[in-house]
Amino acid sequence: MTPIDPFDDPAAEGALRETTVDSRVLHRGRTMTFRVDTIERSDGSRHRREIVGHPGAVAIVAIDEADRVLLVRQFRTAAGRSLLEIPAGTLDVDETTGAVEPPDLAAARELEEETGRRAGRWTKLGEFWTAPGFATELMHLYLATELSVAHDGRLGPDEDEALDLLTVPVEEAIAAAEDGRIVDAKSIVGLLRLARLRAGGSWPEG
Repeated sequence: MTPIDPFDDPAAEGALRETTVDSRVLHRGRTMTFRVDTIERSDGSRHRREIVGHPGAVAIVAIDEADRVLLVRQFRTAAGRSLLEIPAGTLDVDETTGAVEPPDLAAARELEEETGRRAGRWTKLGEFWTAPGFATELMHLYLATELSVAHDGRLGPDEDEALDLLTVPVEEAIAAAEDGRIVDAKSIVGLLRLARLRAGGSWPEG
């Protein structure tokens, strides 16, 4: 008997699948949509799901020539405090066509806007859902190295953003993600992914 792969089990996927049979938009914001979906399960029962629609986002672990991680400090109203985070941002959506910005382009844009740096080398580290219980935000995680200061045509932060840029030694940033000084989820994921890469000697090539 072939063992079941827990990471790829079509039978389990089919039994658990939910089909959206109705969707009611409550509010459309600048970047998010708030809606109530009615779903039907495989047993025919129907239930409501409250969903925040989000176009997706990027997050960047940026390391400079001195082996320091670039972090930004900004006040987060939902948290009621300022947080230390890796650079990140939402994918832009074309208001006319509805087309979503490619993550690779968004990563370069957000790095420059938030840190004033451009990267000569980019590596995609993976993707993860930030809050799949209620939001459609898929985060694209990147490693950026070979940094240089952006001069000509430098992009700046959005007008509603106030940021402080910090450069922290890599090992200290990783320790902060482990001991609770950094509590932002995407930053913890990015820094611990970086720690695994360095510990395993599998630093990305190219």
